[in-house]
Formats: sequence, structure tokens, C-alpha cells
Amino acid sequence: MKIAYIGTYPPRECGIGTFTNNLFNSMLVNTESWEHRNEGFVVALNDFDLTYEYPEEVQLTIRQEHQEDYLTAAKFINLSSADLCVLEHEFGIFGGQNGVYVLPLLYKLEVPLIVTLHTIIKNPSYNEKAVLQEICKMAHKIVVMSHKAIEFLVSIYKVPEEKIVFIEHGVPDIHFSHEESKKEFKLENKKVLLTFGFIGRSKGIETVIKALPKVVEKHPDVIYIVLGKTHPNVLRYSGEEYRIFLMRLVKNLQLEKHVIFLNEFIDEQNLFKYLYASDIYITPYLNEAQITSGTLSYAVGVGSAVISTPYWHAQELLADGRGRLFNFHISKELSSILVELLDNPEILQNFREKAYNYGRKITWPKTGEKYIALANNILKEGQKVIVKKDTALDFLILPPFSLAHINCLTNNTGIIQHATFGIPNLKEGYCLDDNSKALLMVLMAYRQKKDLRALELLPIYLSYIHYMQNADGTFKNFLSFNRNYLDEVGSEDSFGKTIWALGYLLANPPNDAYYQTGRLVFFNASPNFEKLKSIRSIANTMIGISYYLKSNPSDDSMTERLRNLAQNLIKHYEENETSDWKWFESLLAYDNGILPLALLHSAEILNDDKITEIALESMNFLTKHTLKDNYLSIIGNEKWYKKEGERSVFAQQPIDAGAMVLMYNQAFIVTKDKDYLTKLYTSFLWFLGENDLRMSLYDYETEGCCDGFESYGVNRNQGAESSLAYLISHLTVLQAFEGMHKID
Repeated sequence: MKIAYIGTYPPRECGIGTFTNNLFNSMLVNTESWEHRNEGFVVALNDFDLTYEYPEEVQLTIRQEHQEDYLTAAKFINLSSADLCVLEHEFGIFGGQNGVYVLPLLYKLEVPLIVTLHTIIKNPSYNEKAVLQEICKMAHKIVVMSHKAIEFLVSIYKVPEEKIVFIEHGVPDIHFSHEESKKEFKLENKKVLLTFGFIGRSKGIETVIKALPKVVEKHPDVIYIVLGKTHPNVLRYSGEEYRIFLMRLVKNLQLEKHVIFLNEFIDEQNLFKYLYASDIYITPYLNEAQITSGTLSYAVGVGSAVISTPYWHAQELLADGRGRLFNFHISKELSSILVELLDNPEILQNFREKAYNYGRKITWPKTGEKYIALANNILKEGQKVIVKKDTALDFLILPPFSLAHINCLTNNTGIIQHATFGIPNLKEGYCLDDNSKALLMVLMAYRQKKDLRALELLPIYLSYIHYMQNADGTFKNFLSFNRNYLDEVGSEDSFGKTIWALGYLLANPPNDAYYQTGRLVFFNASPNFEKLKSIRSIANTMIGISYYLKSNPSDDSMTERLRNLAQNLIKHYEENETSDWKWFESLLAYDNGILPLALLHSAEILNDDKITEIALESMNFLTKHTLKDNYLSIIGNEKWYKKEGERSVFAQQPIDAGAMVLMYNQAFIVTKDKDYLTKLYTSFLWFLGENDLRMSLYDYETEGCCDGFESYGVNRNQGAESSLAYLISHLTVLQAFEGMHKID
């Protein structure tokens, strides 16, 4: 069996790295025979572009904040002939917001996956929960090191319990003499208290220092060793502030002869010598939120007498008389316990014996055996990879259609354009673009679902459009929250989107009053159709005219205007098209799908073969660059995609995904080719996590849609444009499904 390991790795100074190294060695040692020996290699995580002199088993490295490295790693593992992958997960070691960069790597893996979770947060943020849930979905088995972790995964993260395996933190099988170790460190005449591990404020070392005066008063031979470097992240952002604070505290309490700081990251051999030399090991962490502690496991494993605050892992590991607990922050209580134990060596010895006996069960060779057995069971099942997606039209996975977030954003003036997370940002006021898209969405919702709330919202958005129209038929765009105009003439894009919504209204009016109002505004604006320069505003206007002509096919004048606008768009195409660049501009920018979509709508009305040909040709070009590997990868707005340049991955926005959904739906209507329904559905799944980051943009709590994602992760703001793009796409998927069954 060949196993790929992903995690940090020595010589990087990191507890996860030590764990990965021990697991790697213990699984390779546990081999039934030489002929069937296990093999393995490591993909190591580097932090902040630092590099290390790795041993030979490290065959590839990932720079933490470089997403392309994660994708390279997936390809490397897939081509390596590995049978299985083991991932060590800790939020802080992976790049992107809450380690989101690891998701595309896992998604692209073609071998079974075991994930070891080193941290499970009881009260996760939205992103922390989403990232961990996605990891758990893609794993065959999830290994945890405490029973509390199982409880959290099931109750908080909704992970099926049958996926979870309990394997305790391994302990190196290293033995030293207590007396000889003390003698080596010249501590034979001392009673040694020890804390080791990376140093940071959460470790609570000041609690021990404050407890010492009462202890040394009765036991002047006590010495407290704090062994470990300051945590790299603490050092990066706060320097040695905490260590200096501790040293000042020692000085103020006149404990200089009783406290030693060893600012080192030492190897396991020397670490275990210190553990064997200690009389009492202390973990004084400041709160319960520690699901796994490697340092505590080591201390128990070697048979140390342990005193600890009652964080989650300590409660489990020190149960049944294997140690003693004291309350968080309470130095006075710790003083009393230390004095009691130092006064009664037989109690200490009892702790040591129980801890040592337990530690024999969790040595790394035994832990490695459990991982090997788990891996063999997975491979015996014959399942090579978790099915991570299904582009079949499975409408059961769609969230229920809901106007909850739109209700939140809408007042009696219109829809607020921006939101801070899920809360309307009143400072930004209103805009024509969003109220027009909102009008389109509620018209679709009422037409398809007879949603009465949609009908109630409709006059709000229509009256906003009417209010913003100028005497010459153009529109203002922005309105402040206190209803002051913020511009005289809005953008051409906002004009085009308004014509689209009005055209749809004229084709699908809920009643005559709305029809007449829409017709008034539409025809007041119509003298400006031929003045448009922006190709996206032209495209949006073409779609609006196409909808109008569906209910007014005898309007020859408007038909000719549609034909002229279509020819204008084709002219742009012919000026930029080459053998390998079938597009309307010299770059792929934003809202790209709207351009083929407009020609497809025009083709339906005009029945023009050339328009249809260019519509499909440009759509196929866009598909080639965005729909690959069975998911939608939108051209990012960060730098876009210039001809003969490199495409930008970030920032991807919902409006682009929505345009792709609409484009494929119209392609299906024009051609009746069901392959476009699959592409439509695949594009819609972008909102639900089938994207480059493997993160859902739809927020199941607010029922809104996030504003897209950047290189760091999801932009959690949920403005009108994004949520409307999602809802229009949702309704389009439902409409397409109905259309398919009508054909059948």
C-alpha cells in the first residue's frame, strides 16, 4: 500500500509536523511482510514562503498562500500511484480564509481520503463551519483523538457518526530513567515542575507562576521549567511580548531562582528526557476549547504525574485517576494541589503508574496499526473515491426558494443595494440596476410559483424605476437612503438592465395597471436605444426588446431596432474574432454570458441563421474557458482575461454565474439540445459550492447569496445584486426542468 501524507513536516517547527512525521514512520513500520511493505511520501506545507531542508520522503511542498500549489499537489498525488491519502487538518496551516485553499486539492483527489482533525471548534464562524463540513464530506473516514470531538462533529457539523473513527494521539515509545534524566540536567536535588510546547497567551503559564510563591515557601527546592519557543504566529505579530511579561512576573514575585525559560524547540529524545526528569507536568490552559493536546498525550504516555486545567482533552485523558484537574485561572487552587502532592509522594507515584499503564496503549506503533487497519478497510470496500459531485438534474438538493433576504433588503422605496454580511447597509442607498433586477426576479417568481409576496414587492421596484426616469427617457441610477438623487444620468449598463426588466414585464404582466406603467416607461426610454455604446448595455436592451416582441410580434419597428442592435453586437464580434478567439472584445471581462445570451434571444425572434451561428460560436468559446473539469470557473474580475494573456481566477462574482445559467437556458430553448441543461445545472451549482474554492456562496441561514469570492475566501457580504443573481438562476433552473419535461 502506498500512502500520500499532507501536513506540515520537520524540520518545520510545528506540532502538526511532528505528528505527521510520527504517523508516517509508524504506518510504514507496521508491515505484514517485506513483500507487502507499505510505502509513502509527504506533501509538506510551507508557511509564508519559508523553505526547509526536508528529508527525502518529502516529495512536494505547498506554499501556504499560493493556491496554484494546492492544485499542483492534487495532480502530483493522482499521478503518484498512491492508493490512499492522509490529511492532517488544522485551520492555521492551510492558505486562504480559514484554510479554504485545501478544498480544491481534496476535491480533485482521485484516491480515498482519511482526514485527521486536530482542532474542532465548538462555536465556529460561518466560514470555519463551511470549510470543515466540506472536508468531512470529501473524506472516507475522519479520525479524531477525543470523544468530545465526536460529539461536536455530529451535533454541530452534522457529520454522520459512522464516518468518524476514534484513534488517540500517538506517543513515541521512548524510555529513560527518572533519576538519570534528572542527573543529566543537574536537577537531582530539585523537585521539577514542567510545561512544554509553543508559548502563547492561551497557555496560561502565568497561572503557574502566580501559584509558586506558596509552593516554594514550603518546598524551596521546587523549580519550574517552561520549555518551548514562542509560537511562530505569536512571534510574527506580537514578538516576545508574552514571554517578556512572564519574565517580569517572575522578577516581581522574586522567583528568579525557581523559574527557568528554555526558549528552544527540541527533538523528541531530549524532550522525553525532560519529561522523565520532571516530578509534575502542568498544562494550565486558560479555557476549555482544546479538543486535542499533543503535549498532554506525551506527558501521560511517559507516565508523568499531570496536573491540568479542565479543558476538553484533559478531562478525558486524566480521568480514572491518571492525573488531577484544577479550575481555570485559579492559582490559589493550583498552589494547594502542588503542596499536597509534593507532601505526598505516594499520590504522585499512583498518578505515574496509572498514566504509564495507559500510555502503553497509545504508543505510536499501536496508533500506526490502527491507521493501517483503517486504510486497509477503506481499500477493501473497493471504493476508489468519494463521489463529490453529480451534475445530473437533481432538484432535491436545491435549497427551498425563499424571498427572506430580499424582504430584509427591501423597504417602501426599493431594494438596498449593499449589505454588511446579511444586514442592509443603509449608507449605500439604492440603485437602478438592483431594483430592475429585483423587478425581473419577482415577475419570474410570480409567473412560475404564484408567489404572493413577489406580487407585493413588484410595485415597489416598478415605482422606483418610474421615479428615476428623466424627461428624455434616460434614468438616474443612485438614490440615497433619504431619497436624494446622487446622479443625473446613470450608466448605460443600468439602462440596459432596466429595459430587460420592463420588456419581461410587458411579456408577463400580472395585471393591466403594471402593464400600462411598464409600457409607459419602456417607450419613454426607447428613443435612447440606438444611442447606446456599451456592448453589455446593448445586450441587456436586446433581451428586453426580445421579451416585448414575444407579446407584440407585429411591432415591425421594434423588430428592426432589435435587428440593428444585433448587427451592432455582431460587428463587435467580427472586429475581434480570430481563429482562436471567438469573442466580442479583446478580453473576457465581466458578465460575459450576457453577450451570447442577447444573440440567442434575438435569434429566437428574428430567425436569423447568422445570429444563431455567432451566438453558439461565442457561447462555445466562453464555455471552453469557464466550464471545465465539470464545474464552472468564472473569469475573475481581478484582472479579467486579455487575449494572449493569463486568465484571472479571482474575484468571481454571482452575476457572472447567473449570466451563464441564463445563457444555457436560452440555448436549450433555441436548439432543444438537452446537453445545455446539464451545463445550465452545472453553472447553477457554482452558487452551491461547485466552484474553484469548493465553498457555497448561498447562505443557508440568511437565505441570501454572498458577494463572490476573493483569493482569501468567500466575501460574506450579501448585497442585492448577488442574491438576485442567485434567485433568478434558481427560478431559471426550475423553468428549464419544466421545459425539459414538456419536450419529453
